[in-house]
Amino acid sequence: MAVIETRDLTKIYGSGRQELRALDQLNLQVQQGEIFGYLGPNGAGKTTTIRLLLDLIRPSSGSATVLGMDAQAESVALHKRVGFLPGELALWKGQTGAQVLRLVADLRGGVDLAYLRQLTERLQLDLNMRVRNYSSGNRRKLGLVLALMNKPDLLVLDEPTGGLDPLMQQIFNEIMFETRDEGRSVFLSSHLLPEVQAICDRVGILRQGRLITVEQVSRLTQVGFRWVRLQVRDVAALPGRLEALEGVSEVSVEDSSVRLRLSGDFDPLLRALQESYVEELHVHEPTLEEIFLAYYGNGETP
Repeated sequence: MAVIETRDLTKIYGSGRQELRALDQLNLQVQQGEIFGYLGPNGAGKTTTIRLLLDLIRPSSGSATVLGMDAQAESVALHKRVGFLPGELALWKGQTGAQVLRLVADLRGGVDLAYLRQLTERLQLDLNMRVRNYSSGNRRKLGLVLALMNKPDLLVLDEPTGGLDPLMQQIFNEIMFETRDEGRSVFLSSHLLPEVQAICDRVGILRQGRLITVEQVSRLTQVGFRWVRLQVRDVAALPGRLEALEGVSEVSVEDSSVRLRLSGDFDPLLRALQESYVEELHVHEPTLEEIFLAYYGNGETP
């Protein structure tokens, strides 16, 4: 079952020469019980997509359904089932964390207080401080608790871990896995590629308002190139021979090792190494960040 489905969803600002297509004919499905990563740099259209899904702005054309409901016509009912963390979180600065949580809990019609207490303890959030005195990380924690507190069917998170230290990021990951294991869904917008690689099931890559690809994280890393590092005795003579090989590029030398990017089969490389004494050979798959940069480098699939 699709918890998010868009059909040619488009948002245009301005007109004529001033026209800006913030989102261009987005066709996307997010399934129930998955953590979906939505990747792109600032200005790619990630936040615009979220605002359209939550009816905070209206599309220029196209449509979207969220949890089986029309994102525009049924937005009031929809908001009761969605937990949302915006990228820029505006809170009542004169209130304490506890007062903010109590207010939002009352607006939602009551929440499980034991679960709420568990969240604040796990995230080590001091509820007695006023919001104005919170660090950026603590404001992010408060925003996460507000999004999670009613156990929504769908979490929509825009850059959720900004300001969190590594320990809190790990706890955030655990909470996301628990959400997925309960059959609920997460739509996570981010430009932090290691974060997405660590927790997401599928990833959509957005470029200048257009969806470039949607892929399983595990498959996205299985692209047609890999990194090879060689520890050799005759390192000085090796780079020239390797650079001439088909499929070999980005050859670099450091001390007694050679690092290169290999596309295609290993056989030509192994044949070229027959005259060399190879002490070590390491093969590394590209990181999600390198794959992402490959997409943005030329606009084509790597």
